[in-house]
Amino acid sequence: MKYLKDEEEAKDVVQQVFLKAITELGKYKVDYFKSWIYMVAKNYCLMKLRDNPGKYRTPISENMNVMLPEEENEARISGMEKEKKLALLSLSLEELNPAQKQCITLFYIDKKSYQEITDQTGFTMMQVKSHIQNGKRNLKMLLDEKLNNS
Repeated sequence: MKYLKDEEEAKDVVQQVFLKAITELGKYKVDYFKSWIYMVAKNYCLMKLRDNPGKYRTPISENMNVMLPEEENEARISGMEKEKKLALLSLSLEELNPAQKQCITLFYIDKKSYQEITDQTGFTMMQVKSHIQNGKRNLKMLLDEKLNNS
């Protein structure tokens, strides 16, 4: 509903996302299903919005600011760049070593505290902090490398 604004369309998209999830799940090693399905759904909705840009626009009211064509184009390009960076970030996350990936995912995506991560993984508090710090650094390097090569 957040993206599509139409309940019937949103119901159709939910079905499509689950069909896609069923077919795609075997292709990937998914450690955190909730995060993965969220990204699949979000990307599907964004793709749907991109395919039919006029269909999902809200009517312009007098209280809304109207974007000039140049600003709209800049916003669209900025959104596409952000999507590209998020996709590259997701790919880079997969390249981290398992301990760093697990700690980064639990901390930033699942919003777990250091203590919760320690309890869940069996790592010491210092190991969790180290994995997160090193994972962030490695993630930044991988992302920068991918952005410079694209």
